[in-house]
Amino acid sequence: MTLPWTLAHLVTLLASPILVVGVINRTKSRWAGRKGPPIVQTLHDLLRLVRKRPVYSETTTAVFWVAPYVMLATAAVSGLIVPMLGVGSPLSFRYDFVFFAYLWAAGRMALMLGALDTGSAFEGMGASREATFSALIEPAMFLSLGTLGSVAGASSFSQMLTFHGADPAVIVVRVGCTIAMTVLMQVESARMPVDDPTTHLELTMVHEVMILDHSGPDLAAMEYGAGLKLAVGCALLASLINPFGAGSPRLLVAAANLALMLLIAVLVGTTESTIARLRLSAVPRYMLAAFFGAVLALLASIWRTGGAP
Repeated sequence: MTLPWTLAHLVTLLASPILVVGVINRTKSRWAGRKGPPIVQTLHDLLRLVRKRPVYSETTTAVFWVAPYVMLATAAVSGLIVPMLGVGSPLSFRYDFVFFAYLWAAGRMALMLGALDTGSAFEGMGASREATFSALIEPAMFLSLGTLGSVAGASSFSQMLTFHGADPAVIVVRVGCTIAMTVLMQVESARMPVDDPTTHLELTMVHEVMILDHSGPDLAAMEYGAGLKLAVGCALLASLINPFGAGSPRLLVAAANLALMLLIAVLVGTTESTIARLRLSAVPRYMLAAFFGAVLALLASIWRTGGAP
């Protein structure tokens, strides 16, 4: 990428968590018949947390102190791999989608270790649920991305996501991958119907229970990191459904990607306003939708090549 587009990517990456979360909250407020908070309310909340002094339990160790910043760093680096504007990414190399997957896994592991380090059985329960959900969604993620790369004849996100074709099989592959990536985004960013980011009901909390003991700048890092993952997931989905391919003008592709990210945020807010969170026992069955989407993409890929390797 050229320097101007790299700078535009970085600005989008840093600003999109505030805007995406703001649009989701405003959409939920509208559905509830309220005006709702300003779009940039998340920024004010983060600045308020940064000015506070963190409080640490005597039972915690350095693992608890470092975990928020590991999560934030992994989310930020993953945003350098995904084409936020749909025209490429600053950090692109062969099989970078594997690196992307394990960046998110490292951030998730830091989150769970920080929760376990408190010595609280309650936070340990949330960490156990998080580990279960991530183990269930990971196969579908690799299957869908591997299939998409095979169809595109590419091994990096920038090439895979911007690949377009008029072949019906390619369209089916992209639809299946979109289904899988939608569920992945909901799981990884702790959104409905997998998790409720606003719940305080002890028996259903997953993400929120793991950050109960964090405060001040540490909590700000956690919240911003979660927003980054959500924004990166929206950008991934936007790139998948962006109708403009690599041959289109870059400004048009970037504008369409940004508009689609905001549209996805509106859809997330609408979903969270119109459906209830699934029971924990039903979440694994819901995740099967991601696996079925990935299998659909794989079958379409096999049909397109006639079974040839």
